[in-house]
Amino acid sequence: MKWKMAPSAMALAAENVISELTQNGHEAFWVGGCIRDELLGRPVHDMDITTSAVPEEVIAIFARSIPTGLAHGTVTVLQDGQGFEVTTYRTESGYVDHRRPDHVEFVSDVKEDLRRRDFTINAICCGLGGDLIDPFGGEKDLALRVIRCVGDAEERFDEDALRMLRCVRFASVLDFSIAKNTWRGLLRQRDKLAHIAVERVRAELDRIVEGPHPRRGLAMLARCELLARGKAPFPWTGTDLATAAALTAGIGELESAHLRWALLLHALKQSAKEADELLRAWTFSGTTRICVVQVLRVREAWTAALEAVPQGEPGGTEALRRQWIAAVLAFGVEAAEGWLSLLAILPAAALSAAHPPADSEVSAAVTTPAAWIAQMPLKSLSELAVTGNELAEALGKRPGPWLGDMLSALLQATASGDLLNNKQVLLLEAKRMDGHEL
Repeated sequence: MKWKMAPSAMALAAENVISELTQNGHEAFWVGGCIRDELLGRPVHDMDITTSAVPEEVIAIFARSIPTGLAHGTVTVLQDGQGFEVTTYRTESGYVDHRRPDHVEFVSDVKEDLRRRDFTINAICCGLGGDLIDPFGGEKDLALRVIRCVGDAEERFDEDALRMLRCVRFASVLDFSIAKNTWRGLLRQRDKLAHIAVERVRAELDRIVEGPHPRRGLAMLARCELLARGKAPFPWTGTDLATAAALTAGIGELESAHLRWALLLHALKQSAKEADELLRAWTFSGTTRICVVQVLRVREAWTAALEAVPQGEPGGTEALRRQWIAAVLAFGVEAAEGWLSLLAILPAAALSAAHPPADSEVSAAVTTPAAWIAQMPLKSLSELAVTGNELAEALGKRPGPWLGDMLSALLQATASGDLLNNKQVLLLEAKRMDGHEL
């Protein structure tokens, strides 16, 4: 087997594992995703190996091995600085929880092992000689660019309900279609998604939204209404998601994962508070959740400013600039620039519900606030030339709530260009402010 898409060190180490197994009288093949990606010309990131050797035999052959999943026949073999999951040919049965098999039986025929797998494109294996073993037509389906279940689709999805989301994910990421019988099986079994842990569902959804063709995946999820059947709250219909998918046509342009989620939640008309609650329920990491919510808070601050500031009246632009600067200071430069990134790719009609701009105004709606950010002499409290302790000492007062208010006022004034970011200037202003009380 001559690998073109796998790192040479990984391919050589895997070849050594397979050679060692075959020299000890066992069959062994590369299997699954690594074969699929090699045939598609996509980068191969890991290599799984399937073998006729039972786990105890694998452990006996390789001094450096970890029994990572003996009940399911899996041993992780460490070879030349690489790790490979080596799994015994097996059949599975009794999926009571619609996720994991209750019974695993080791078998001697690799074709029986391939039969238990989810999709034809993942049910291909290859040995050292380079000949494919492909009993279910996976190579043909790769050429046809289609996702098709191995055997009966309803049975495959009943065995493991997460396969339904994996089906959509593969179709989305690879830009494939889904075979009609597989799609029908998904629709018939979609209620089974209720058995799958939220974390598993979210991980698949992550890969759809953050993949190269998110709009395709979102459109499929809208049509099958699969997510509404899961454990996590999903307060939208398929029509809602389809409308959102249309609005997020530019989502693939966004490299940042949290901006993709912010755009999707914006298109789904979620407030920052609602988004925060949903992301918690969907088990997103705190970092992602905070980043997404801050972008939506900037959106709300900007929308409120557009509604509050008279358009076209004297002083309106300056008032809008100051409110924008306040939002940047409150929620951070990254969140503010993130919202501007979303504005740049949203349709003009989606920019502001209160004041839908004309096409000629769309560019200005992004470039003007961006210029205001660039002109800010400082963008966070840590850059202010005076500290809270210095203010308290200069004013001869004990720290308290007043101190935070004063620091915020000084920061806003300095960021807006009213004051120089100079300690003496700021202390003088603080004394003036203290005399008039905040």
